[in-house]
Amino acid sequence: MPDAPEIGPPGDPAVAALAALYAYPEPAAHPSPWVRANMVASADGAATVDGRSGGLSGEADRLVFSVLRSLTDVIVVGAGTARAERYRPVRAGEVWAALRPGRPPTPPIAVITRGLDLDLDAPLLAGSARGARTIVLTSEAAPAARRTAAARHADVIVAGRDAVAPAAAMAALAVRGHRRVLVEGGPNLLGQIVAGGLLDELCLTISPVLEGGRARRILAAPQGRVLSGPVGADAVTGLRLAHVLEDDGSLLCRYQRAG
Repeated sequence: MPDAPEIGPPGDPAVAALAALYAYPEPAAHPSPWVRANMVASADGAATVDGRSGGLSGEADRLVFSVLRSLTDVIVVGAGTARAERYRPVRAGEVWAALRPGRPPTPPIAVITRGLDLDLDAPLLAGSARGARTIVLTSEAAPAARRTAAARHADVIVAGRDAVAPAAAMAALAVRGHRRVLVEGGPNLLGQIVAGGLLDELCLTISPVLEGGRARRILAAPQGRVLSGPVGADAVTGLRLAHVLEDDGSLLCRYQRAG
């Protein structure tokens, strides 16, 4: 997760321009939740440097990061990424209030965790604001005592029997009014969302860095699944380029599902 940028003046023209470029479709035009993923990768395909994505992020990526968070209703992240990136609730000074009319000042974090193997007293759960309580999406496999303990600080939703079903998780978020969804990783969660045919959009920053190590890619296919299809085909992995921006060697790409 990139470090939170410093928010500038409310009327920043760059922010207004980015908000227009990255605007979610109107609900009437897309009745189901719009699921957008935001990821960063090195030029040689690495999703992290030293285990974290922040080492790949530049100034432009951090600005887009803050705009995307400002536009969304909810930020979805897997438990492994939440631990590795030291997630915490979004602070009011990290998003643009002008991009959130009629909504709470900050979007909540929704953590997907099969067995609720989280530090229940960590800031991500215990430090969330009243209007944007952290959401825990878990399964029936999580011990009942853990679910009860987590519910002291967070809103706990059971969305699957043996594991969290991404479609059930998105449906549960939509019931709560969270229809503009931002997924921030990690690779396993993104793979499950793609395999379920739920991904509408991928925002990918390609950083001018060669990592050269053993870091994972931004997406890991679920075990036993092959996601690749013919280039340009209307398949589960088919994407079309909506726009690409360049800043200081970084490419900020926005793809939408083909067809």
